[in-house]
Amino acid sequence: MSPRRSRARGALGRSRVIWLAVGAAVLGGAGPATVAVGAPAERSGTADTARPASARTMAFAGTGKTVRTLPRTETEAFSLVGVSWSDHTRRFDGTAQIRTRSAETGEWSGWLDLDFDIVAPETDEASAVDTRGASEPLWTGPSDAVQARVLADGAQRAVPEGLRLDLIDPGTTSASQGKGTGGAESGAAAVTTATTASAETTTPVAPPAPPIVSRAAWGADESLVKDPAEYISKVEAMFVHHTAGTNDYTCADSAAIIRAIFVYHVQSNGWNDVGYNFFVDKCGTVFEGRAGGVDKRVRGAHTYGFNGVSSGVSLLGNYEDGGTPTPAALSAIADIAAWKLGLDGVDPEGRVTLTAAGDTGVYKAGQKADLYTISGHRDGYATLCPGQTLYDRLPDIRTQAAASPYAAR
Repeated sequence: MSPRRSRARGALGRSRVIWLAVGAAVLGGAGPATVAVGAPAERSGTADTARPASARTMAFAGTGKTVRTLPRTETEAFSLVGVSWSDHTRRFDGTAQIRTRSAETGEWSGWLDLDFDIVAPETDEASAVDTRGASEPLWTGPSDAVQARVLADGAQRAVPEGLRLDLIDPGTTSASQGKGTGGAESGAAAVTTATTASAETTTPVAPPAPPIVSRAAWGADESLVKDPAEYISKVEAMFVHHTAGTNDYTCADSAAIIRAIFVYHVQSNGWNDVGYNFFVDKCGTVFEGRAGGVDKRVRGAHTYGFNGVSSGVSLLGNYEDGGTPTPAALSAIADIAAWKLGLDGVDPEGRVTLTAAGDTGVYKAGQKADLYTISGHRDGYATLCPGQTLYDRLPDIRTQAAASPYAAR
């Protein structure tokens, strides 16, 4: 994913919207819509205090072709935001900015840019009726008000049809579940075996897996996943990404960030599941991403044009606008890449020739791409992801991966 930039702007007018808890119902017109999605129960003693994750939408005001705005608007709790539109084949390279009010301090952020590098997968997953075009999601932390503006100031001279603001509340789960602390912890089920060997159900004999926090542990609502996982014949490369957004998160927030991205990819983008195969946080905790089995060759939705031959890992944070990946994060990326590639006997320091399955902005459909087996998103697709400071460390990651105790020998 790509970086965002913040700029200070003057305050605009204020309005208030009353959110209605209507389960899966959608309110018509310009009002908000709420879709409640479940999360594992969070308990304190015997009291059930869990809050289910939810995706809410708000329509932008006005009918102008080039500008849409949303004035300062009070909302229910959310922690991640993006914009989406009806036609997922419609690319948009204009400007979208949001600012949010902290639910903890009451202070408003500066204006934050949303990026538009995200594209639907190059498979039937993109043909679902609810697939939408969308910006990258932005983690804001707990917020209770939002202001937004979208301007068609790029190649397109009109904003997309069906433009809306998507607000994600990650909800809460059991306090013992899914907190990043530098490895899978007590209560966060780690996957440590890989004993399978066909494209769908088996893989080559491999070394033990590194600790991986399971989907159940970080609170994935499996009822949102619409179809079974798809599988590829071989994982020939690992693409490294960043989620962009902010580096100002604690590792106790990691599970909530991943839940929010999961809900955004499914409810806002309309994808089958979260796009990445794995996540890593700055404490070096590895999290399971897309469902289907961490030791299986699961087709992800992370690197357009190369999802059919690769796996993808995304580091939480922004590594384009000054963020520096921690040694723990680099080590964790190296370990999961070494293990995942090792399942198919792929050298983590090697190179591979892959065929682009779509026009990526770097390669045309059908063009051969000579890539490292551990590459950055920008090597295959026209994007700044995974950010310059993380991209610059890819040689170190390859070296660490080759020496990792989780690499195939």
